[in-house]
Amino acid sequence: MGLTGGRLASLVAAALVGGYALATAVGIFLGGILPMPRGEAALVGNLLSFAVYAGAVIWTFVVRRPVKVWLGLMIPACALVTGGLLLTGQAG
Repeated sequence: MGLTGGRLASLVAAALVGGYALATAVGIFLGGILPMPRGEAALVGNLLSFAVYAGAVIWTFVVRRPVKVWLGLMIPACALVTGGLLLTGQAG
C-alpha cells in the first residue's frame, strides 16, 4: 500500500485541515474548562493547541489510512467544539 496520488493528497489535506480543526477545537475546549480567568484560559488553550496540531500531523502519517484519519480527527474535533461552546455558554 504505497502513498501515491489520491491517498497521499487526502492524508496531506487531513494533516493540514483536520489537524488545524482539532487543534482549534482543543483551544476552544480548554478555554472553556480551565479554572482561571477567561483570557488566561484562552492563552493556555491556544498554546497547548500547537502541540496537538503537531501530534495530529504526525499521527496522520503513522496511520496511513485516509478514512480512519479523517474520522479520527473530525469526530473528536466536533465533540470538543460542542463541549467547549456549551461550557462557555456560547452555543445556541
